[in-house]
Amino acid sequence: MNLVALLAALGSAASFAVASALEQRAAKQQKQAKPLDPRLLLRLVREPMWLAAWIPEAIGTGLQAVALNFGPLALVEPLLVSGLFLAIPLEATLNRRPVHTRDFGVVALGGAGLAAFLVAARPQPGLDEPSVAGWLGVALWAGPVLAVCLAVGWQTRNSTRGAVLGIATGLLYGIGASLLKTLTSELAHEPLSVLAQGQFYGLVAVGFSAILLNQNAFQSGRLAVPLTAITIMDPVTGVVVGVTAFHETLSTDPVRLAVQSAAAVAMAGGIWLASTSRPDGNRQQAADSARTATTPFRPGGEHAS
Repeated sequence: MNLVALLAALGSAASFAVASALEQRAAKQQKQAKPLDPRLLLRLVREPMWLAAWIPEAIGTGLQAVALNFGPLALVEPLLVSGLFLAIPLEATLNRRPVHTRDFGVVALGGAGLAAFLVAARPQPGLDEPSVAGWLGVALWAGPVLAVCLAVGWQTRNSTRGAVLGIATGLLYGIGASLLKTLTSELAHEPLSVLAQGQFYGLVAVGFSAILLNQNAFQSGRLAVPLTAITIMDPVTGVVVGVTAFHETLSTDPVRLAVQSAAAVAMAGGIWLASTSRPDGNRQQAADSARTATTPFRPGGEHAS
């Protein structure tokens, strides 16, 4: 990886950390919303902090594109995990509470697993554009995963809810990136031609759902909880879509397969540990009790942006 890719990846990670902390802070101040309830976004668009978060979000996206242009996915994506180490103390500062050192361990475990998996898998390019059957294949495995996450998120509270909705968000982000990949050529040469592509409308639907679920996830647990799941699931989903739809190939060397398996366990362990994080003390528990006492659905703690 050259210096430009390294600096761009680190800058992107820092920008996303700032954006996530601001978004979560704004989301935590809103009434707990059901998964995919669009009224949450309608409330958030009136919040200056949430709107301001889109400035570093845009900067981070641009720097990520630069990093991926100059460096491979297997090295750029793990570097983006470094932003979580900035997001954790930033969130604690915004919420005027001590930093939970356990959160750093969760991020380190999940990030190490992601880095090892991508390096060992060594994805190789496949098709430029999947067939309709390829996209249907993605729907067959992604649909049930998304449905289970939403069902669990509907019934659970606090960190568990944040983790499963984070998984669903990362899943949608990964699918959205794959859809965008098929439109990059048209966007570069004939932007209006994308309006005739079914992938464009799929990208709009998936993107909107991902942004909304992201805010739902931010409403439950500390920032490290949903963000760990999102950061891991996004690139992993991209790899799985690449294999199942774009016919990309992964290394099948026995040693690399063993590393991939161990890395998958580490990633799953990071997300599981995040889901078992305790809420922040009596204040959190009191907020949860007040919510559940006033309405039949209030699955989660107060936001912690």
